[in-house]
Amino acid sequence: MENYDSMGKLDSRSPYTRDKLRGNDIRERGNDIRGRRKDKGSGGNGKSGKVAILSAVLFVVMPLLSGCDTLRFAPKEEQKQNAWLHWRTTELAAQKAKTEQVSAELQGATGLASQQSRAFVADYGMPKELPTAETAEQILNGCGATIAQTAYQQSIERPDVWQMADGAIDMGIALAGLLGGAYGVRITQFLKQARDKSKALKEIIEGNELFKQTNPASVQAFKDAQKEQSTQTRKIVTEVKAT
Repeated sequence: MENYDSMGKLDSRSPYTRDKLRGNDIRERGNDIRGRRKDKGSGGNGKSGKVAILSAVLFVVMPLLSGCDTLRFAPKEEQKQNAWLHWRTTELAAQKAKTEQVSAELQGATGLASQQSRAFVADYGMPKELPTAETAEQILNGCGATIAQTAYQQSIERPDVWQMADGAIDMGIALAGLLGGAYGVRITQFLKQARDKSKALKEIIEGNELFKQTNPASVQAFKDAQKEQSTQTRKIVTEVKAT
């Protein structure tokens, strides 16, 4: 039974009272642990969402930091046709060299070229429509030269890296808005600063190029003033000029 002291309070010296108090303490601790686990679980889900959104932002923005030369359009139909015609041309050349029994060295070279060109077809992909190329004459007298020239012009094209950067940063800002909270605000501020700096850099370089065009006598002095630039800075400036 419960024992009370002279003040009317539970006597903690009583074995029954001590057991009861110990039981209450254990229950309170259990409830506290369950509450913390619940909070941790909710926080874990939120944290996973934050990590996912941050990963998406980096996935969009990071490729732009690797330079303009890595950004290319997907192969077009003419490029695929040209790659296939290259393989077909080398295959016909290898067959011709073997038929005419030319030197073993030339037969080996043409055969190797045919094998090597198969990698180009695998890289570009098969065209939807194969050009007529049953014989060498059909390739030479047909559209082979035209396809080759068109494919070359398409291959040297590059996306406008500045437009891509702005689009990627805008997407990153939108994703950061979904993140919300302090992290979202920080990421949004960072991306907006990056966009402003990118725009400023482009304007400065364009202004410098315009200055050199209108003041040819100052070109050498301008180059001398920039000669202490780091290799990374020179690379960035070169890439910007190429866009």
